[in-house]
Amino acid sequence: MEPSNVTTLQPSNGNAYFLVINGKPQGPFSVAQLKEHKIRPGDFLKTAAMDDYKEAHEIAELRELLGFRKQSVIPQYFGSFDQRLMAVAIDWFFVWGACIIIAFLLVLFVNNAATRSVIALSTLVLAPVVSIIYHIVMECSAKQATFGKQILKIKVCDMQGERISAGMSVVRNLARIFSVATFFVGYVISFFTKQQQALHDMIAGTLVMKDRLV
Repeated sequence: MEPSNVTTLQPSNGNAYFLVINGKPQGPFSVAQLKEHKIRPGDFLKTAAMDDYKEAHEIAELRELLGFRKQSVIPQYFGSFDQRLMAVAIDWFFVWGACIIIAFLLVLFVNNAATRSVIALSTLVLAPVVSIIYHIVMECSAKQATFGKQILKIKVCDMQGERISAGMSVVRNLARIFSVATFFVGYVISFFTKQQQALHDMIAGTLVMKDRLV
């Protein structure tokens, strides 16, 4: 729908933008005229070609010409307990599956029964360690998620929705020990927190977010 109740000012050059002022769309304005209005990154604008209004910092031309920094998108939707539980199950399947296959291949080349037993027992010890390393690496990667989380379309971020650092990922995944050691109460409390944070999320200052509420 075209903006109504607008001030008719002819833009001098470039794209013509409608600007929301005091709750009402006004314009169109050129970029030069927008500079005179001293618009802020959070002001809403649109051109006739745009479907809806966007904040100024979201529009590439204005961000470049007016020196706005692209702001973080604050997380609004969070991974539910059942999504996170399913992601954990998928990841454990991947990790344990890989460890068992590797152990099985090693056993094929060993004839000594005692050595085979050591390999089997080592798998029980190494799999949890591999799991922690796997989570640390994947959650601070560009994907921000393990394979299980990627399948469930959720990812780990900081409180501003940004990718977490390697250090933060280490803290988060080591803190999962406390969520488990409390007889999983550390996970259950995600039901009662506004942003569905588990105990280890609170300790590390992280969130598990999803892009939209579907």
